[in-house]
Amino acid sequence: MLALGVDGGGSGCRAVLADAAGRVLAEASAGPANIATDPVGARSAVAAAVRGVLGGRPPEDVVAVFGLAGANIPSAVRAFGELPFARSRIVWDALTAARGALADTDGIVAALGTGAVYVAQEGADLRALGGWGFALGDEGSAAWMGRAFCAGALRGLDGRQPLSPLEKALLAEFGGGAGLVSLAANATPADYANLARRLLTAPDDPCALRLFDAAQVEIEAAIAHLQNRGETLPVVLTGGLGPYFTRRLSRRWKIVSPQGTPLDGALSMALEFLMR
Repeated sequence: MLALGVDGGGSGCRAVLADAAGRVLAEASAGPANIATDPVGARSAVAAAVRGVLGGRPPEDVVAVFGLAGANIPSAVRAFGELPFARSRIVWDALTAARGALADTDGIVAALGTGAVYVAQEGADLRALGGWGFALGDEGSAAWMGRAFCAGALRGLDGRQPLSPLEKALLAEFGGGAGLVSLAANATPADYANLARRLLTAPDDPCALRLFDAAQVEIEAAIAHLQNRGETLPVVLTGGLGPYFTRRLSRRWKIVSPQGTPLDGALSMALEFLMR
């Protein structure tokens, strides 16, 4: 029997095939795979990546674990359909990412990118927090900061608070308040996350300082909720914003580097599944 691990998220899908000893036989990649927001595209991407690693091998000889974006929504998992493997599991990609980052050690992973999700691993127990998407969550994420950046510029335009240099530049670029409102009408989380990059280039700007402080409050609250009573679990920060919060969060918790990738986590789970 062989082990198949798949990591599918908003930026792409990767697959790895290994023998029972964990020796990698093949790897492949394909397009985005979020089974909640684009189930048809996700299934196509997963199928392409899986075909790439199987190379004609029969799926009946494979035990598979799929870590897929959107798999925290049970209806999306059910709609994904049956899989042709000897045994298979579909899990939320946040869980495979945590396993990859932590390997077999206890700790907390804070994935701080366009969105935000947190996972604690203690032994075989995995507990997740967040990941509900931009419309209802993602506090402390790049998209959340980008939206707050725009909202703050509009408050400044109303005279409710001073406009910072970054906010003045934002208003000038988009044609004032009306331009920002037009932007917001069709903006995606990725669009807001791209705007948040400007905060990273001018960290001493009053607006950037205010938003980093606000994001830190949200991130610390999430991590504290997942900590054990002594707050002793080490923390891994991943995603594009991770490095920017290392110094801030290291005052409270031990920050450690990730041990592996989300794909490593999916393969690790598949190998465990194979041995059962």
